[in-house]
Amino acid sequence: MCLAVPGKVVAIDDGADPLTGLIDFGGVQKQACLEYVRDVRVGEYVIVHVGFALQRLDEESALASLKLFEELGLLEEEFGDAWEQAAKEAGTA
Repeated sequence: MCLAVPGKVVAIDDGADPLTGLIDFGGVQKQACLEYVRDVRVGEYVIVHVGFALQRLDEESALASLKLFEELGLLEEEFGDAWEQAAKEAGTA
């Protein structure tokens, strides 16, 4: 399943073409294209689908969605276990 997941913008690469940023999805951080939300700021929430931030989202709605996704196991389904993934990337899994 591929969800549109809310995440918090933790960094923006203004020099990237296309504009990209680092998005935190409840502990899992991924790069996403920010071209559709060029005026977004660090600390704001966006909805990301297949690597593209599609729209800004208020913090209350974003956190409620993330909590529900986590309770339903959808974040692990979408991103996998963050610790396991980090171990694989480090070559220790």
